[in-house]
Amino acid sequence: MTTLGQWSQGARLRTLPAAISPVLVGTGAAAATDSAHPGRALLALLVAIALQVGVNYANDYSDGVRGTDDDRVGPFRLVGSGAATAPAVRLAAWASFATGAIAGLILVALTGDWWLLAVGAAAIVAAWYYTGGSRPYGYRALGEASVFVFFGLVAVLGTMYVQAGRITVTAALAAVGVGSLACALLLVNNVRDAPKDAAAGKRTLAVAVGESHARLFYAGTMTLPFVLVLFLIGLDGPWTALALLAVPAAAASTLPVVRGASGVGLIPALRATSMTGLLFAALLALGFALS
Repeated sequence: MTTLGQWSQGARLRTLPAAISPVLVGTGAAAATDSAHPGRALLALLVAIALQVGVNYANDYSDGVRGTDDDRVGPFRLVGSGAATAPAVRLAAWASFATGAIAGLILVALTGDWWLLAVGAAAIVAAWYYTGGSRPYGYRALGEASVFVFFGLVAVLGTMYVQAGRITVTAALAAVGVGSLACALLLVNNVRDAPKDAAAGKRTLAVAVGESHARLFYAGTMTLPFVLVLFLIGLDGPWTALALLAVPAAAASTLPVVRGASGVGLIPALRATSMTGLLFAALLALGFALS
């Protein structure tokens, strides 16, 4: 019988900063326009976390039934390890998606903008077909693009919109930065798994362009958000410079990756990248609010 601890490991709770970060920044951007709404922010957070957990279970299920997870360096896999049956993990994925859908429906009802349901549906479809279906786009080097769109642009701007009813230029720039850091998180994960993925026929971006180029791309995605902050300072005031306090954490995350750490040696970098994204988001959100 699968234990609660194993289900928790399968949910990959350490990836949750990628879901929390855009909600923080979107709420901060709403606060900058005196439009922050705590109740709607919490609903947006529930949607983001539910979708993140759902996509983690969905990936576990889809990679597990394909045999991609039979020999892995990274986090514990429920299906690949045999700790849970594939149908049970699939059910957990769809239960998570359903939780996010219910919270999203409540949020849409509060705003009255029913077209947002299409955005939510697109997010669930993207989450499932990342590794699910007969032609998963995560196996065709498109994972980073999807993460940028849904954990950057959609999540940040959607969070601001449901609170403020509009989107600002500064929020759009911030969304690009948050999306870039989400890309970095997936990139370092895929660089770690590149040898196993290549052997299993999973063509991630790291496999497609080669590890050396993927490492350079990672460095770029870790750098871009801080370049954007320089523009935000000019647009939104000096408080947004608080986000630059995350530069040392970003540098500490990046150095092992560009210096060639591999396999289990990249696990600390993966954790550090996740926490750097959360720190950047928290500081930027505070800067927006103080503006």
